[in-house]
Amino acid sequence: MSSKITRRNLLKNTAMATAVTAGAGTAFFGPWKNNRVHAAGTKPIKIGLTHDASGQFANSGQAEKRGTIMAIAEANAKGGILGRKVEYVWMDTETTPQTGTRVAERLITRENAHFLVGAIQSGTANAISQVAQKYGCVYFNTNSSSPTESGKNCHRVKFVWDGSGENFSRAAAKNAIDAFGKKWMFLYNDYVWGQNTNKATKMVATNYGADAIDEVAIPVGTRDFSAILLKIQQQKPDVVAAAVGGDDFKVMRKQVSDMGLDSKPAWLNNQQDWPDVYGLGADAAFGVFGTTWYHLLDLPGVKEFVARYQERYPTTRIAVPGNVTYNGYVAMRELLRVVEETGGTDNTKIIKALEGRKMSAADRMQTHDAVIDPNSHHVQQTVYLARGNKKPADKTDYFEILTAADPESVRASADAVCKLEAFADTPSYDQG
Repeated sequence: MSSKITRRNLLKNTAMATAVTAGAGTAFFGPWKNNRVHAAGTKPIKIGLTHDASGQFANSGQAEKRGTIMAIAEANAKGGILGRKVEYVWMDTETTPQTGTRVAERLITRENAHFLVGAIQSGTANAISQVAQKYGCVYFNTNSSSPTESGKNCHRVKFVWDGSGENFSRAAAKNAIDAFGKKWMFLYNDYVWGQNTNKATKMVATNYGADAIDEVAIPVGTRDFSAILLKIQQQKPDVVAAAVGGDDFKVMRKQVSDMGLDSKPAWLNNQQDWPDVYGLGADAAFGVFGTTWYHLLDLPGVKEFVARYQERYPTTRIAVPGNVTYNGYVAMRELLRVVEETGGTDNTKIIKALEGRKMSAADRMQTHDAVIDPNSHHVQQTVYLARGNKKPADKTDYFEILTAADPESVRASADAVCKLEAFADTPSYDQG
């Protein structure tokens, strides 16, 4: 078999395979050592967007989609990349790993996407990245924060753009012990993000001297937290460390408030994603929590970014961008910059340009400079510690930013276990 695949042969072979396997409803596409399709002219650069529109993280999925599309639109307004228009095709990953796998396969083998971008739920992100690695397609995990995404589940083609659960725990744990006490109770969503974030939080807290008196796994989709909250009342912890996200978090927050438990004990909510709280008022942001960005940071570029978002999305329910939209935007923007700099879409050149890439604080609208760790592909960035704002400046001012931790002070130990595949073991991939 030739190591290069022409578009004509690819379509011919795919059509033949589809005909042969029609009864099974599948078509064969590699993976080969080289997955390349070349076309003359100014073929558009196609991005496969893997954002949720249903399931537990539907709101966050659409929030990050607004960010990625905004970056694409801005690139096209400046003439595209290398004189080529940037297009996208989006498919709902439904907040499930199984759908993530099917979507990634389709985007690569049928849509001929040059790159894949997006994910909220870490199990889904891991599934997408396994397919991407199989073909050699560069994949940007924009918003999944399980420590395993840049740890044991890392891949040569995958780059992780959000802070991890361990990053957020390191920013908050010692302060919480000093301020509130050592008796800690742990709650977590019972899937990969919750499990691994809880593990990291417990490790960090106990290393600082916390006493773990109990931990409770919460099934995804839980709508009655009364038994858990009664246990909290009975055990009287100083701190409840919660790794609960999406719609589950919204339900839990209301029931915590209804039972009068939102002030005592202290709540350490690992990360608070903007789509989970927006529209619920400043009281929705309870406890202490981490984030990577806030729309009222007094930093270069923030006001302008918010204004562009509002101009592009004047009718969206979320009137100002939050951390999820921000992550989608800066990740997509950086990918397109690297395509421009390397002069094409060859995966090896793109990966090498990203490894160790430095990004200034001013450019990223954060407090500290950021860098892509060359050994884990995790973006090391500012982590903000925040709490609910008791004196909001306007109706969107939910967060009070307490601290801005520099990347090194919150670096995740989980990243150290990452073992990236060798370039020789990563298929060459370039859709032309």
